[in-house]
Amino acid sequence: MAEKALAKARAKARVACLLSGNGTTMSALLFASKLPDCPYEIVLVASNVPDAPGLKIAAAEGIATFAKDHRGMSRPEHEAIMDAALRAAGADYLALCGYMRILTGDFVSEWAGRMVNTHPSLLPKYKGLDTHQRAIDAGDRFGGCSVHVVTAELDGGPLLGQMPVAILPTDTADSLARRVLLAEYQLYPRMFADYVGRQYRADWLLEQVRMRALALPEVADRDSHGSPGWHTGGKSGKYFAYFSERHHGEPHIAVLVKTSGQDELNALVERDPDIYFRPAYYGASGWVGIILNRAGVDWEHVSHWLERSWSTVAPKRLAKLHNIADEF
Repeated sequence: MAEKALAKARAKARVACLLSGNGTTMSALLFASKLPDCPYEIVLVASNVPDAPGLKIAAAEGIATFAKDHRGMSRPEHEAIMDAALRAAGADYLALCGYMRILTGDFVSEWAGRMVNTHPSLLPKYKGLDTHQRAIDAGDRFGGCSVHVVTAELDGGPLLGQMPVAILPTDTADSLARRVLLAEYQLYPRMFADYVGRQYRADWLLEQVRMRALALPEVADRDSHGSPGWHTGGKSGKYFAYFSERHHGEPHIAVLVKTSGQDELNALVERDPDIYFRPAYYGASGWVGIILNRAGVDWEHVSHWLERSWSTVAPKRLAKLHNIADEF
């Protein structure tokens, strides 16, 4: 039973790839996804070029494809059609794989934090085009590639990783480009897997909970029986949340928060067993576990529960001040 629950909790992140050409970087991601323990699966390969060779590669591997020619359409109109296909496929993340379209700020905003790209330079150097020739002309010893989160700034999102490639004295832009592409095939799948896989790592999940818990008034970290916890109200204050990493044989990494009692706890677990569970020890006291090591965690939902749990134990003076602040 625990093994089945763990497998469900570790459902892979669903990824859609966007391309306009041969699909070589898409292929690197695709074949990496077939390796054991890869945290993502590719559910769709989409293109603005209906006869893009990359679509044929994906189809041959059993991956769903979608194409819509952008010609004769406004950028927002085309993006709306692409976006609908991506969402219909259930994509959690987007991987840009040689998608030769500049994306609007609205599209990027809709996928903020969930879209990744690779660029053939050591960013922040040489954003845009002609990266290899620019590196050679500058007398650089190394070219290379970067993987980054996509933001509205061209090639300007947070870096996930880089790989330098030595520039030879005889290099042309084409010869350097061929070696940088080989580096991209290695770097992109690794950085992408690390990025989407963080949602299953206890250290990353703990930091997400800690950041939100400490944002509440007069909250301090305090371990409880070896587990991270958060309390409010000073030294004599009370706990309102605990971090649980598969304690008591449970398959979950979770945050434990207070409910109003057994009736609410039972109703939550019965209604949404993929989100909530009864903790082996704390459940007897009306605490519920919110499962974190799963795809698609709603962090606003987690923040709501942390705040609600905090309000049940916070001194009245703090709760009153917090409620007044919320009104503004």
